[in-house]
Amino acid sequence: MKKIVVLLIIVFHAGFLFSQQVNNEFFSLTKIKEDVKSKRVGSWDQAGGNADCLKDIKDGDKVTIMDVEGAGVINHIWITIAPGADVLNRNDIVIRMFWDGNSYPSVESPIGPFFGNGWDETYNFVSAPLAVSPGWGKSYVSYFAMPFANGAKIEIENQSGVDISAFYFNIDYLELKEIDSDCGRFHAWYNHELTEALPDGENEWGVLGEQGKNLDGKGNYLFADIKGKGHFVGVNYYVNCPTTMWYGEGDEMVFIDGEKTPSIVGTGTEDFFNTSWCPKEIFEHPYFGYPRVNNETGWLGRTHVYRFMINDPFYFSKSCRFTIEHGHNNALTLDLASVAYWYQQNASPLPRSFSKEERKPMPAIAPAQIHLWRDSWRREHGEKSTLWGNEKKDK
Repeated sequence: MKKIVVLLIIVFHAGFLFSQQVNNEFFSLTKIKEDVKSKRVGSWDQAGGNADCLKDIKDGDKVTIMDVEGAGVINHIWITIAPGADVLNRNDIVIRMFWDGNSYPSVESPIGPFFGNGWDETYNFVSAPLAVSPGWGKSYVSYFAMPFANGAKIEIENQSGVDISAFYFNIDYLELKEIDSDCGRFHAWYNHELTEALPDGENEWGVLGEQGKNLDGKGNYLFADIKGKGHFVGVNYYVNCPTTMWYGEGDEMVFIDGEKTPSIVGTGTEDFFNTSWCPKEIFEHPYFGYPRVNNETGWLGRTHVYRFMINDPFYFSKSCRFTIEHGHNNALTLDLASVAYWYQQNASPLPRSFSKEERKPMPAIAPAQIHLWRDSWRREHGEKSTLWGNEKKDK
């Protein structure tokens, strides 16, 4: 009897392992495909030399880097650019993607924020679908699947104010007879906003008194406002905080299919991004993390946080309005930017575009500004020569 039980356990265990293997992406690589051909468009030197790039893209120029007909799926993009970001701001090179012959893009974003570098900076970034790779942010990589039924077009626009001396790229895709009818179209949208504090001040953590409440999401920062059927799969979130106070008490609020009250409500910004307790350390998981954190006092300065919902998308049938508070009850003035990623049943227009001026980030708060704030505080508290900075004002 014991032998039979042991045998059954072994059979069950082997079956479980095999089922896990069947669901494994490496197992899917063993499957031989029908009517699939690998294709690439790239910047290789078609004369056979080593000039493997587009050269001298002038400020203001738009350049189409992919324009193919028929059905297929983009499964890999690689890009690198010269000169470096210290000369050529990656926040001012825009990438757009058009599906199925549409005149409007379903992807539009500055190239740096799209791939995972915020502001005018470059740094290494590692995730499952997107990466910015060594040395310190020199190349941009995407593994997002991007299906199309009737053509795909990708263009870049140089809004940087200087010429792009070299633009290298490889875009790999599968050429298909047709795509499945249930394949959604890939969308990505960049947003940027300087948020407004409350009229009674930036009352975070109740330092100025009793805090208010927010149940309807009015005034929240917008990640995406989607009309149609699909699923939301991730966001890169870039926070520039002008205060030492924690910026992340804001909760996500997701309104599905026209809800007046959100059915998905979070417990704090860092919680949505799968972390906790106000982190400020580099951490990069395939699906979430903090690839860039501030090195200032408290949470002053720039932080980049991301989450890709590969196994847990938010699904919707008619619409999805994805928002997040900027501080609890939208108490804080923050310089926020984001790129949201989702799939939609049909390729659709995006909410709006942003000009170079509208994308410009706020400057960093420097030690001199903090010293001026301290001087103002001292004057307000009687200008005593031994004031430290934590004294309470006499009533």
